[in-house]
Amino acid sequence: MKNTLIVGMVLVLAGCGGSNRFEKSGRGAAPVYVPNASGPLKNACLASDRKVRSPQLCGCIQAVADRSLSNGDQRRAAKFYSDPQAAQDTRQSSKASDESFWKAYSDYGKQAERICT
Repeated sequence: MKNTLIVGMVLVLAGCGGSNRFEKSGRGAAPVYVPNASGPLKNACLASDRKVRSPQLCGCIQAVADRSLSNGDQRRAAKFYSDPQAAQDTRQSSKASDESFWKAYSDYGKQAERICT
């Protein structure tokens, strides 16, 4: 009984990994996790006319926003896709609330670029 259990464990472990003897290239690169979420920024991204948009990229951008921006800030940022002038006006505004939003938005943009590209 003990020997049967040991042989069974060896067979299970042998099937867990190692190289494929029929494939010369080996296992290849490990998959990379890219976050994905749904929300206002993903929707705006997908609806935009940008050539590089994709469900994966837009979902990643939304996932980073979920960690970085409040719900209200996400809705505000989503409007920038259809109204880039609003982004420019916000960036140049001297209102304290706009400056605070722009700082958070800029930090979010840097983080999204690092994670999603």
